[in-house]
Amino acid sequence: MSKNYVTSPLPFQGQKRNFIKQFKQALKTYPTDAIYVDLFGGSGLLSHTVKKENPKAKVIYNDYDNFKQRLKAISRTNKLLEELRPLVENVPNKKAIPDNIRYQILDIITQADKQGYVDYISLSANLLFSMNYVQSLEELKKQRFYNRIRKSDYDATCYLKDVEFVRYDYKELFDMYKDIPNVVFLVDPPYLSTDCSTYKNYWRLSDYLDVLKVLMNTNYFYFTSNKSSIVELCEWIETNTGGINPFNKAKVVYHYNSTSHNTGYTDIMLHKRFTTDTTF
Repeated sequence: MSKNYVTSPLPFQGQKRNFIKQFKQALKTYPTDAIYVDLFGGSGLLSHTVKKENPKAKVIYNDYDNFKQRLKAISRTNKLLEELRPLVENVPNKKAIPDNIRYQILDIITQADKQGYVDYISLSANLLFSMNYVQSLEELKKQRFYNRIRKSDYDATCYLKDVEFVRYDYKELFDMYKDIPNVVFLVDPPYLSTDCSTYKNYWRLSDYLDVLKVLMNTNYFYFTSNKSSIVELCEWIETNTGGINPFNKAKVVYHYNSTSHNTGYTDIMLHKRFTTDTTF
């Protein structure tokens, strides 16, 4: 039996590991044979979870960020980390790496870069301060290094098994499935007012608002945070202008994330079934 992952097998900014328990619970209220379209596939954790919980479901994973390339490169990433571990064996965990060792690390990574693809996001998780990511050798050279190198290899065996990979702009993919019955959209866009540095495109406020169009008259799971104020904005528009609020009557789940001893933010999951859909 394949592994049931509760977190992405590779580092990924914004993955939904903190919501998996609540997500699984909510999935029980949806048909087991529905078509799930993961519009912003990201790390694939939502798609993986749906397929594990509902094996009969058809799951469409939109790999717009080319996470598949990172999965294919795991053996290369593991080999690279294996070369780096001896260099930091005398550096305390999570402490700054001295410059003389840093230069040796950069030499090894530079050689690997010349030989082919390097997963700089995974390397960032092993060498940079928490939640700091780069996507190129040139960016990495500008950073201070810390010993956060994991002791074990990455493993993604059977991750996203039986999930259908596609690669489209989310609007194109939505148009393909919006009129098909028994469809549930998984909508996890980059969060407004948070760091989105590992996403391919810069997002403006209008882009975040455009996403809300896919929530109109559809079955959906939508993820955001209290930093974005999107939910409050839609409630204000409904109350003060008579506009349509796509979150009206949606079920809401909250998860508080602590970033320090006295600060944090709240992740939000909203889900809703469009009741006029006779298949639901």
